[in-house]
Amino acid sequence: MAGRIDARLKELGIELPAAAAPVANYVPYVVSGNMVHVAGQITMLEGKPQHLGIVGADISVEEGNTAARLCARNLIAQVKAACGGDLDRVVRVVKLNGFVASAPGFTQQPAVINGASDLMVDVFGDAGRHARAAVGVMGLPLGVSVEVDGIFEIS
Repeated sequence: MAGRIDARLKELGIELPAAAAPVANYVPYVVSGNMVHVAGQITMLEGKPQHLGIVGADISVEEGNTAARLCARNLIAQVKAACGGDLDRVVRVVKLNGFVASAPGFTQQPAVINGASDLMVDVFGDAGRHARAAVGVMGLPLGVSVEVDGIFEIS
């Protein structure tokens, strides 16, 4: 039976992918007590990286924002796997760390990572409000423009 968060995802027109398997020597998430630490999720869609390039050079802030939203969707898919399929177990989105492949002098990383933050609030309501970092980096895996990891409290 679908829960309220699954219903909210459907209302938003969001279909979660299967949680992606790790591509190196790490696990996609770790559950410790009532906390789920999710490894960095990149802009994968149907097994292919999307939104390739450097924000502020190859990619606009708006496209970067869309990329961050895709990362957040992939984060939620990992949390769903960690919760045995029941997203209603999410008590709170605690923290997101956003990494933006940034051109020299680019300073709008917060506007980019808002894509991930906004999706968390859209999906989880007030429980989606979180602490956050938005950091510019020289490059990211597979040439993607954004990566986001997160910490979630579950019941």
